[in-house]
Amino acid sequence: MKKIKCIIIEDQEVDRLILQHLIKQHDVFELVAAVNSEESAKPFLNQPIDLIFLDIDLPERSGIEIRKAYQKIPACIFVSSHPEYAIETFELDTLDFISKPLKKERFEYAVNKLKDFFSMREKSEFFDILTGSQFLKIKEGHDTVQIKISDIIYLEALKDYTRLITSQKKHCVLSSIGQILKEDHFSNFVRIHKSYAVPKHLITRKNSYEVIINDNVNLPVGRAYKDNLSFFDS
Repeated sequence: MKKIKCIIIEDQEVDRLILQHLIKQHDVFELVAAVNSEESAKPFLNQPIDLIFLDIDLPERSGIEIRKAYQKIPACIFVSSHPEYAIETFELDTLDFISKPLKKERFEYAVNKLKDFFSMREKSEFFDILTGSQFLKIKEGHDTVQIKISDIIYLEALKDYTRLITSQKKHCVLSSIGQILKEDHFSNFVRIHKSYAVPKHLITRKNSYEVIINDNVNLPVGRAYKDNLSFFDS
């Protein structure tokens, strides 16, 4: 896996030094900068950065606002003494939220999540929906494979990625489930949950909390998506 280029924005010197020390223990990281404010970070934030470590309570504007301004950075980990903000941060494509004081064991857990995230990002790429056909071209490692859209049993959301589940194999693509469902070729799919979408014609049964696909796959129905299944009652 290639090096993960990262930057630290942390105004507390002790916490900044601890983070630097923990990062330098892992060869997977390339620490581009460790600064105490957004202003100091600006020259680096416009470079190709993979990951940002962010405090929330910063002098100019909060880490949450900084993350909103730099959504182009693929991954973000908040390190904060304000755990009450954790839920809010996860609405901003946050990979992890670490509460202070920083502990090595908790940082190691975050590193493993990062490795999984970037490994998947390197190996999966949403190539193309072939014009005028019902096929997808997908990059998997060094190979390019072609699958029939009609072979897909359901879609499963994984942050910026989506798993395409077929009876033979699970394929992972670098595209959100929302982006995929905007494609005309997926017009027969219905979103049943924030994490799942299924082809309408494969739904064999449903109740108030789940749908059954092909009589053998049970998937949950999210409260916000129940109306999407109204067609099944008509």
